[in-house]
Amino acid sequence: MLEILKQPWHWAISGALIALVMFALFFFGGTFGFSRNLRTICSAIGIGKGIKYFDFDWREQKWNLAFLVGSIIGGFIAHQFLSTDQPIKISISTINDLSKLGFAAPIEAEPPELYSIDALLTLKGFLLLAIGGLLVGFGTRYAEGCTSGHAITGLSNLQIPSLIAVIGFFIGGLVMTYFIFPLIF
Repeated sequence: MLEILKQPWHWAISGALIALVMFALFFFGGTFGFSRNLRTICSAIGIGKGIKYFDFDWREQKWNLAFLVGSIIGGFIAHQFLSTDQPIKISISTINDLSKLGFAAPIEAEPPELYSIDALLTLKGFLLLAIGGLLVGFGTRYAEGCTSGHAITGLSNLQIPSLIAVIGFFIGGLVMTYFIFPLIF
């Protein structure tokens, strides 16, 4: 059984599971939004007493907190027990494009040129992670949700603001990939 779990699965399996979760959420009146957990945690620890944005009944989002904890536990289990020593399989053209930017062929999901203690201790590495984190945090709040929340929940609810947000995410990703990323590296 463990060997089956370690093998790559077809994309349709995860798509069907996401659809199943969405139908369950619709049926029980819930909404999916992973970034919403930060607001829920802030409300649960009492920040809502001083800031109106965090003043709501966080208990209505307990299931979302359970999803957050389950995601963390699931990630730990997957990394510790389901990972293999095999390098990540990516195309030769991607490896060539990355090498032109100064990245070695990826062995892990996160390139050590960006996500390592050595990279963090450089000014460039620190600024990239700090500014990137601030932009992601601000963008998530400004767009009233993250990419997965808008793309999965918003689009399945046929929300026009989510369609606009997802189009913006794609345009931003293309601009970053083809224009900004090569300038940084």
